[in-house]
Amino acid sequence: MDVRYSVNPRDFKRYTTEEVRREFLIEKVFEPDAVTAVYSHVDRMVTFGCMPVSRTVALDDGIDVWHNFGTKYILERREIGIFNVGGPGVITADGAEYRLGYKDCLYVTMGTKDVTFRSEDGSKPAKFYMVSAPAHKACKTTLLTIADARKVPCGSMEQANDRVINQFIHPDVLETCQLSMGMTSLKPGSVWNTMPAHTHERRMEIYFYFEIPDEDVVFHMMGQGDETRHIVMKGEQAVISPSWSIHAGCGTSNYTFIWAMGGENKTFDDMDDLRKTDLK
Repeated sequence: MDVRYSVNPRDFKRYTTEEVRREFLIEKVFEPDAVTAVYSHVDRMVTFGCMPVSRTVALDDGIDVWHNFGTKYILERREIGIFNVGGPGVITADGAEYRLGYKDCLYVTMGTKDVTFRSEDGSKPAKFYMVSAPAHKACKTTLLTIADARKVPCGSMEQANDRVINQFIHPDVLETCQLSMGMTSLKPGSVWNTMPAHTHERRMEIYFYFEIPDEDVVFHMMGQGDETRHIVMKGEQAVISPSWSIHAGCGTSNYTFIWAMGGENKTFDDMDDLRKTDLK
C-alpha cells in the first residue's frame, strides 16, 4: 500500500514539479488482476483500483489489513464507494451479487467483511475505481446505476464549463456515514471544471479523471488561492486535494471525472468561494 502523509500548505509552496506529483498524483490506478491502494492521511481516505481480468480478486488482495488499518478486515470501520469505468463486472459483498455496467456505482456499508470483483468478459475487463472513508455507523449497501443518479446541469458553453453533475453517494440521494461521491461530465466544447474555484476547510476531495483522449491532458489546479500550482494529468489518474487546496481543472478536450469527499461534514454549500480574478 502506498501511504501519503499530510502536507503543510506553507511547505507546499516550495515543492518542485516532481514533489507535487509524488505527494498528490495517483498515476496508476488499475493493474491486471490486482488491487492498487493509496492511503492518504488527509482525512484518512483510501483510493483503490481493481481490474479483474482472468480471476476473481478480493478487496484485500495483497494488502496487510492489520498493519495498514488495525482491523480484521478493511471495511470493519470503513465505508466505500465503487464506480465501474470499464466493461461489465460483478461485485460480491458478503454473498450478495451486484452487476455494474459502465458508470454504475455501488455503495458498500461499514461492517461488510468480504468484497470481491470479477469481470463478465476478461477481454473487456471491468475497472473498479473506489474511495473509502472512515465510518462510525452502518448504512445500507446500495447499487446506483447511471440512470439512478440525480442529474444537476450547471455551467454554460459561453464559459466553456457546460457540464452535468451526477450525484450518486450524496445526501440528497443516499444515506451514508460521511462519504460523498459523484461524477461530472463535461459536454463537447467545454473544458473547465469547478470554476470559479473554492476550498472547503472541513472536507478533503479526490478527483479521478477519465474519458480523456490519449493525445489530450487535463491541467489540474491546486494549492492555496493566492499561490496556485498545477499537475498535468492523463486519463484514469487520480489526484488528492487537501482541504486547504483549490481543486479545478482545464482540459485540452472535454472529459469526465469522479469526485469523492470526506471529512467534518457533508454540507455542500459549506465552502469558501474564490473570485477568478483573485487567483494567483
